Amino acid sequence: MNSLINRMTKMMTSKRNMWITFSLVMMGLLVGPLTESADAQIAVKGEIVYTIDGDPIQDGVVLIRDGKIERVGSANRVRIPSGYEVHEAKVVTPGMIDARTVVGLAGYYNQQHDQDILETSNAVQPELRAMDAYNAQEFLVGFVKSKGMTTLHTGHGPGAVMSGQTMIVKSTGRTLDEALVDSTTMIAITLGSRVRSNFSSPGTRSKTVSVLRQELIDAQAYADKRAEGEDQSRDLKKEVLADLLDGKVKAMVSANTASDIVTALRIQREFGFPMVLEGAAEAYLVLDEIKASGVPVILHPPMIRPSGEVKNASVETAAKLQEAGIPFAFQSGYEGYVPKTRIARYEAAIAAANGLGMEDALFATTLGAAQILGVDGRVGSLEQGKDADLVLFDGDPFEYLTQVEAVIIDGEVVYLRE
Repeated sequence: MNSLINRMTKMMTSKRNMWITFSLVMMGLLVGPLTESADAQIAVKGEIVYTIDGDPIQDGVVLIRDGKIERVGSANRVRIPSGYEVHEAKVVTPGMIDARTVVGLAGYYNQQHDQDILETSNAVQPELRAMDAYNAQEFLVGFVKSKGMTTLHTGHGPGAVMSGQTMIVKSTGRTLDEALVDSTTMIAITLGSRVRSNFSSPGTRSKTVSVLRQELIDAQAYADKRAEGEDQSRDLKKEVLADLLDGKVKAMVSANTASDIVTALRIQREFGFPMVLEGAAEAYLVLDEIKASGVPVILHPPMIRPSGEVKNASVETAAKLQEAGIPFAFQSGYEGYVPKTRIARYEAAIAAANGLGMEDALFATTLGAAQILGVDGRVGSLEQGKDADLVLFDGDPFEYLTQVEAVIIDGEVVYLRE
């Protein structure tokens, strides 16, 4: 009798596992039989290979060894050694980069238990670390990976004077340690009316700027004492702001109206910290000022809903930034409604169709984003020695019906379309 029960239990467990597997396949999110390890030898063949650092290669080959790009070139110049596992696609690009997201801190259920984007107990909390809230196994991480996004600049969202720190991860790994690229990349700062919608104080724009300036002045005094070797109690807030003033981290200032953008540039000139503009919905009104500052832009998602501070957002802004010679990248961004599943690749596609063009949009989602984030030594282009992060497409990456055939991160196949 016990033997019969055990056999029936095994049959039921097997059927349940088969059903779970089938469900994942139907969602298109199941990673195929991935037997490659990080030191696998892989060859990727593409009808066209976009290296980004050079001209596209017709009938191209990328060789991968020990997680790095070993060689890139045309098929008549690069021989595939025996023993390499071969993957083929119509189009091959570097892994794509989401230059500003909250994925991993925001869960797709949009319930309180999986939302660590904005701490509302205080409007000034630059000491909050994204790494302490990131969930590498969050469903959305796998979802964006399946769309070709291999590197994520993620962290605390806008809405506070200083909401916390951001970091850079790969969209793979079971834990933060396996995914982490950079633990402290930028400090998220917000100017404009969104602050007053979350906090009773500060309220107005001038009060927000006053609070921000005072925090930076206090941090400068703290940094001076630290440099002189004076004993003082550790202050996590002042420590990270002192690092900002020393240029060890950047400020990512969310500002959308032309007046808020100009204010952000003015504060940056006063304190001299490295800065990236985020959002910048009305950037096209102050292109000369942005250009003169040398500050790059992480542009709002072109498909953002035009209302409030972003009521004048334009799908043509990316093209205007490109024409002005202002470095920029695309983001999935942050929205307070369900689900938080914007894909930066799709946002870039809209800009590509509205004056930017395909290759410039591809640059902005790869090497351009990597340069702004300071990780272009590792990712963003298909060059010898860089991380082997590749996306294999069955057509134009910016055509909506194009499918991702495979995703490779650090030389490991992490997604296969079933």
